[in-house]
Amino acid sequence: MGRGVTKLRHQNGSQQHSTTLNFKRRILNPVCVMVVAEAAAAAELSNLGLGKDVMVQILQLPVTYKKAKEQVSKIWETLQPQFTVHVGLASSSKAIILEQCGRNQGYRDADICGLLPEGSVCLRDGPDMIESTINMKAVCKNISVNGIQVLFSRDAGRYVCDYTYYLSLHYGNGCAAFIHVPPLSNLLTANLLGRALQIIIEEMLKQFGKARK
Repeated sequence: MGRGVTKLRHQNGSQQHSTTLNFKRRILNPVCVMVVAEAAAAAELSNLGLGKDVMVQILQLPVTYKKAKEQVSKIWETLQPQFTVHVGLASSSKAIILEQCGRNQGYRDADICGLLPEGSVCLRDGPDMIESTINMKAVCKNISVNGIQVLFSRDAGRYVCDYTYYLSLHYGNGCAAFIHVPPLSNLLTANLLGRALQIIIEEMLKQFGKARK
């Protein structure tokens, strides 16, 4: 069962690049999963897949506010997914963290290019917070992941991850999710993390599917 966390701290100034996975349903509109994490874990998830009706595409994206905004807008406008999942690296965490909401204000940490979003906000005149349609606490309760703890959070950290999430929730009318993952290690291998992401995302899609019926 997952537990709550209140604040997530990031190591800024990193040259970390994101990996973007696009999952496209063969029949329905695409389900896109944007992954900001180690490429090895993203590749493992791609290999495992999310069922026979989902295709996976992997892309790379620098972690900057400007690029994040451009990419999120492009995905929702051009791919028109039913649902999008973002997975970001939390370098100081030892657990997987499911983020319930994105925040609009308080972005005071510069990205890897030394830049901030205009006005330190995601969207001028946007709501302070946007919630995911997915109940992250329920996801935590319904899954069992071996070798790593899965927690619940309402604060994604006011950096590029939170910024990306808020924008995706905005463009997708709440049909998005964000998963923070710890870095790979001897104990947390790409195989283990990829399998954990598969279990979590499948549970999210199950909940999303029920809500759409």
